[in-house]
Amino acid sequence: MKKLIYTGSGVALVTPMHKDGSINYEKYGELIEFQISHGTDAIIACATTGESPVLNHEEHCKALEYVIQKVNKRVPVIASTGSNDTTYAVQLSQEAERMGADALLSVTPYYNKTSQTGLIRHYTYIADRVHLPMILYNVPSRTGCNIKPETYLELSKHPNINAVKEANGDISSVAKTIALCGDDLYVYSGNDDQTLPMLALGGKGVISVFANVLPQEMHDLCASFLSGDAAKSRELTLKYVELMNAFFMDVNPIPVKAAMNEMGFDVGDCRMPLTTMSEPALNQLRTILKKYQLI
Repeated sequence: MKKLIYTGSGVALVTPMHKDGSINYEKYGELIEFQISHGTDAIIACATTGESPVLNHEEHCKALEYVIQKVNKRVPVIASTGSNDTTYAVQLSQEAERMGADALLSVTPYYNKTSQTGLIRHYTYIADRVHLPMILYNVPSRTGCNIKPETYLELSKHPNINAVKEANGDISSVAKTIALCGDDLYVYSGNDDQTLPMLALGGKGVISVFANVLPQEMHDLCASFLSGDAAKSRELTLKYVELMNAFFMDVNPIPVKAAMNEMGFDVGDCRMPLTTMSEPALNQLRTILKKYQLI
């Protein structure tokens, strides 16, 4: 049995931007305090929702260091350090470790992709060169690369490979992974709307986009189930599933940033190549936000 990094709701935190596209660190700090004061169980920095693909190396490291220092061990900070370049993933992971991150999030190689054998070699190479627990990130809709349950089983044998953020949308595959790996590889949902079914299968929580807006509600959804109140967790899931799905009506993190701006968080726009929502789509999002009395 490996040590759990956290249970419950980890927020995939947005990276707030000024109008000129630079990182807004004052706002970043406000978001971190908002998350911690509203029940978030872990903070995931500079992941996809944090626009890692458009952060250069210096920005990525500076942002990670800021989050780690600002959080100051109040909750675990999980640094997103994955890459489709294995040696660069090692470099970034080692830098995050030196900064004081509690764990690493490492996405599967994208664009160049790889085979299942390549995935084992890629992740083993990284894990051999760090001392922090690693969360693998499987999101085939973005990467074109999917980790199979049998591959998870092999990877779970490494002491530093601790968990997976599973966003392949295949609940049967999740069940097989948990059956094969047990407590040698913990599972976090990578899709907000699948958090409850994954918890029911033995998952330990979620890495959430939705929690950027309603951290307490996502914490409560997880905590209710994990404390034995499945009915409350189901109630919260059904109540908020429309809003969860609304944050994926365009490419993430476009909708969640738009929603946060509508709510007064002032997190700025996404960097190109992502762009702002069309007016019809934004009006649709506003309608949903009004339904939930968020604006």
